[in-house]
Amino acid sequence: MPEHAAAGAGHSKSGDIVLLDYELWSESGGKNELIDTTRADVAQKENFTLPAGYEFGPRPHIVGGDDFPAALEKAIEAASPAQEVEKELTPAEGFGERDPKQIELFSMHEIERLPEMRRDDAELNIGTPLTIRGRRGRVVSFTAARVRVDFNPPFAGRKIRAKFKVVEAITEPVAKAQALIDLTYGRGKDFTVEMHDKVLSVTLPDRAKFDLAWHAATKSRVIERLRAHVHPKSIRFIEEYVTPTPKETKAAEGKAEPKAEAAEESPKVEAAGEKKPHTKAAHSASPATAKS
Repeated sequence: MPEHAAAGAGHSKSGDIVLLDYELWSESGGKNELIDTTRADVAQKENFTLPAGYEFGPRPHIVGGDDFPAALEKAIEAASPAQEVEKELTPAEGFGERDPKQIELFSMHEIERLPEMRRDDAELNIGTPLTIRGRRGRVVSFTAARVRVDFNPPFAGRKIRAKFKVVEAITEPVAKAQALIDLTYGRGKDFTVEMHDKVLSVTLPDRAKFDLAWHAATKSRVIERLRAHVHPKSIRFIEEYVTPTPKETKAAEGKAEPKAEAAEESPKVEAAGEKKPHTKAAHSASPATAKS
């Protein structure tokens, strides 16, 4: 497959942050499998499953990072802005050759004792991911007594084909910060980011305020990346909890009052002896009211 970008014609260098539009495929036995994409039409055509709330569109990318194989990162670095590039990688250039020594046999007894296999909904199937002695692998075969697990990377031994376009470089400090948050944590646009006198202020959305993953691990990684790519004098994380004013509280309570009054009307009517007629028409209206 031809490579459409000439080496040396690029406008990016390692460490630059760009907006990248791409589709990434693996090839094995004459079959192509979609690994990842930013393109909604491609994902829809391949019935590609994505996490709930995922939004398609170009994504921030650190050129020369570890998101893609090194050969693909070099192609991104050499790409001209806004130019569609196609790149094919050999297994060695992609996720490495398949190593038979990375396929190991375990007793069913040991597999059944793993934490992920002790859940009520646990099932053992071909392809089931397992973590054994700190290593992540996939089940490739099993019997009543033995389980064979492959610790090779999922796409090892396969050719890799990529189509991508560097949409634009991200250079403005605030945009860079939001891109780095998006790369590290997700939903970077939900964070309010400001930069004044090289002081970077990041206001957290509600999602992050109460997220243990953010406080335990992600926050420190975000700080590391912001220091490396934005170079602020200092970084401030702001958690804001707005207390409703008495007027807002009263307004919220007022909205609930009509329902309470309506609920009290029915007993008063019955107490006065004014019961509704139990006609067929009255009963047949009930389902229609419920639908509306």
